[in-house]
Amino acid sequence: MAKPLIIVESPTKIKTLKKYIGKDYNIAATAGHIRDLPVSKLGIDVEDGFKAKYINIKDKSKVIQNLKKVAKESQEVFLAPDPDREGEAIAFHIMDILKHKDRQFHRVLFHELTKKGISEALNNPLTPDQNKYEAQQARRKLDRLVGYQISPILWQKVQRGLSAGRVQSVAVKMICDREREIREFNPEEFWTITAELEASLPPKFNAALSKINDKKAKVTNESQASQITKDLESADFVVEAIKLKSIKRNPLPPFITSKLQQDAINRLRFTAKKTMMVAQQLYEGIEIGTGGPEGLITYMRTDSTRIAPDAANEAQAYILEKFGEDYALSKPRFFKNKNKAQDAHEAIRPTSVFNTPEKIRSYLSQDQFKLYDLIWKRFVASQMAQAVIDQKTIQIRAAEKYLFSVGGSTVKFPGFLNLYALDDKGDEKKEDKPGDDSKQVLPPMEEGAVLKRNKIIPKQHFTKPPARYSEASLVKELEKNGIGRPSTYASILTTIKDKGYVELVNRYFSPSELGFIVNDLLVSSFPDILNISFTAQLETSLDDIESGSQNEIDILKQFYSSFKKELDAAGDNMLNMKGVGIQTDIECPSCGKPLNLKIGRNGHFIACSAYPDCSFSSNYSRDDKGNIEIAEKQQDNEKVKDCPQCGKPMVYKEGRFGRFIACSGYPECKHTESALGDGTQADTGVKCPGPDCDGTIIEKKSKRGKVFYGCSKYPDCDFATWDKPVNQPCPECNSVYLVEKSTKKEGDFLKCPEKDCDFKAYV
Repeated sequence: MAKPLIIVESPTKIKTLKKYIGKDYNIAATAGHIRDLPVSKLGIDVEDGFKAKYINIKDKSKVIQNLKKVAKESQEVFLAPDPDREGEAIAFHIMDILKHKDRQFHRVLFHELTKKGISEALNNPLTPDQNKYEAQQARRKLDRLVGYQISPILWQKVQRGLSAGRVQSVAVKMICDREREIREFNPEEFWTITAELEASLPPKFNAALSKINDKKAKVTNESQASQITKDLESADFVVEAIKLKSIKRNPLPPFITSKLQQDAINRLRFTAKKTMMVAQQLYEGIEIGTGGPEGLITYMRTDSTRIAPDAANEAQAYILEKFGEDYALSKPRFFKNKNKAQDAHEAIRPTSVFNTPEKIRSYLSQDQFKLYDLIWKRFVASQMAQAVIDQKTIQIRAAEKYLFSVGGSTVKFPGFLNLYALDDKGDEKKEDKPGDDSKQVLPPMEEGAVLKRNKIIPKQHFTKPPARYSEASLVKELEKNGIGRPSTYASILTTIKDKGYVELVNRYFSPSELGFIVNDLLVSSFPDILNISFTAQLETSLDDIESGSQNEIDILKQFYSSFKKELDAAGDNMLNMKGVGIQTDIECPSCGKPLNLKIGRNGHFIACSAYPDCSFSSNYSRDDKGNIEIAEKQQDNEKVKDCPQCGKPMVYKEGRFGRFIACSGYPECKHTESALGDGTQADTGVKCPGPDCDGTIIEKKSKRGKVFYGCSKYPDCDFATWDKPVNQPCPECNSVYLVEKSTKKEGDFLKCPEKDCDFKAYV
């Protein structure tokens, strides 16, 4: 009799499963989705109940043939794609392809790829979840209806190649809105007054002015600060009150997906995409010297903080053994789950706390170790005793009406802090407030003591605008507003960067000019789609479909009825950036008519609204407030410098591989030079490998804003590569440089660019 067949999503899982059940089951993998909507058309029949017209993915024909082959003799098929909505959709598509009158299908959910997790899943098979499948279908159809029907309007009105996404566009709007907040922000002046004081015993310490006449101190200008400083020059500083209290600090719950991404971005400098890639490796299985791969963490896409009692008890056993009774709990600590979506999953935790990071470090890549260490510590800390911290606040009176304060704290009992130093909130590190000296060591003193004043320090400050979003803070804001779900955050961030709508500048998102233009057009034409509350409500509706409290078709009908009206209006009324464009408040320097912001083949520019009567056009820039300014346009007849060969003016040109300088006497004189030196390109220091070329490889940008690397002697040498060169010779061949690479399986590494050389070095 043929063995039962298990079908998983990732081929990597096959090795892990074979370690435990390879003798009893045949195992195959789909390598992701095997069916999808067609690329060339909408694929949804709006008139016939929003039926989707799925087709087999062309590149998966061999995979599908293999599935049919291995399933030929199997009467039982265990569907084991990932335990989420996407996995459920894959399971249903597998059933459709392999359906047979005598064949039985079971759904199994591997929340962890360990002997115990696999055995429990196979011994407790489920029925494929129709509601979860319909929730995934609703999301897929919503995204397709929006993307495939708005994008052609953008092609017509702005430029070809642009796209709009139901969730991604909201993320871009949030970034654009924040940028406008920053540009419109008007800083306000304020001052802090700090006193450097001494008690009878060292050390010296600083106290900050907190109250004036028993009201919160508010010093807004230099005149006020000078008067206060003058009042304090001869004043006695007397300890008025000393307040002592102990506080208990609880550990944070184990990671959910969004919190893992935020912590990995902040602490490890991973991107959200890299975090999920490495987490997937840890979940699917790593060889740790136990005779085959073993899953090291539970499933990494979850909204739930729930943990299994067995895992909590195991953590208690480890804590007792490692730290002692004082650090263990009388009973495990469980966390209430605020979000009911995906509560079938546990939080992200190690599959065994006894697989400590140091114990298995030699089996992990550097990235795998860092992320596993983060997950392991967070889980173990969540099951440890509270930390007890003694806080001391000292209030000091001066010149009767001024009250200074200073605080300090000491750890009375470290509790979970003994495992590692953990930032209070797990958020991005915040700057200390002006005058905040809470971390300083305070000398012993008593109430009524007169302190020695060494100096008074007035300091001017200005309020700061809200910070731009980092990857971590954008994920946090998306989660807070109910935009997207655990499986979508990484793809949202990747998509908005790849489309050129935003850029990461010093790890913070900044909207591109194209991002601003497309966002404004979409907000004007599709107010519902770009509305945060509307998008969040759709996410809730998808959860309701999964729970069975709402119907997929009802949600789609309700959405499409209003969307179709906006879609039809946008086709007629959306501003045409290729034609009229957006009117600015700048007058044409040639004729005085308004200049309009437009987009052409080579990007955005401003041009006279009186065209063709006036042909003025120019590049433009924006000041700190976002106001448009006419840029100094480098025309072909404006000299950059004299040509060293013929003496004619050299001018800037744009080519396929970026900007360069060419002789204006072309074609009689064909002398060209790199534009390196105009401040737009970074030199990697790597010598160009092109034949007989003495140039270097420099960083460039394509017309769509994507970074690539090319020769500084372009157009004489057209060497170009997407991989970032590193100025290190290959130790195994004659290559003068290496390149940076990153893959899902291996993480970050350096590689020789020569095809016949296999050198790799992991970083």
